[in-house]
Amino acid sequence: MTTNTKNEFETYIRKGMKYNEYVAVISDLVSEGRTTGETQSDELAAYTKLNLQRMERIYKTVVLFPELVAKINAIHEPQTWLCITEGWCGDAAQNLPVFARLAELNPLVTMRIVLRDENLELMDKYLTNGGRSIPKIIAIEAGYEKWNWGPRPATLQEKYIAFKQKNFSHDDLVKELHTWYAHNKGTDTQKELMQLI
Repeated sequence: MTTNTKNEFETYIRKGMKYNEYVAVISDLVSEGRTTGETQSDELAAYTKLNLQRMERIYKTVVLFPELVAKINAIHEPQTWLCITEGWCGDAAQNLPVFARLAELNPLVTMRIVLRDENLELMDKYLTNGGRSIPKIIAIEAGYEKWNWGPRPATLQEKYIAFKQKNFSHDDLVKELHTWYAHNKGTDTQKELMQLI
């Protein structure tokens, strides 16, 4: 766990977007052929367009575990899930809709989204192997971190590291990751949340 102060989290939560607001921002950017952040390219814009489709599909089709639904419903203190992401991030597109659907189950759970590159001081407290990998989700209760998750399920993170060591091309790496997600259908993400919540 990191040691953020209550006031630090409050700043990010205040400026964070609701999930539907985030999707609307991404949709607007896609209509302009753009993505989030200062770095713009046709490739990043294409990823963002694909990610919007993924988010919309997963949000509608994800099957939530009854045991996890029960755990979410049993949360009895206000909690905020603060998500760090960017529109071009494929892992975020695969996982944020699952978190959004879960957060909607309990009025005590609020989800807020901030963009990584606009919030590097927060991002740099949640590095993965020294890198600014996203998404990162930080659960905050009574102003302090309760748990954090990301950037992808542990099983896939192991595969990702193995793919990188084998020098997979970026395109092959992306294909392998999204093929895994397509078969997994949010199962590992939900299993890990069962342990955290």
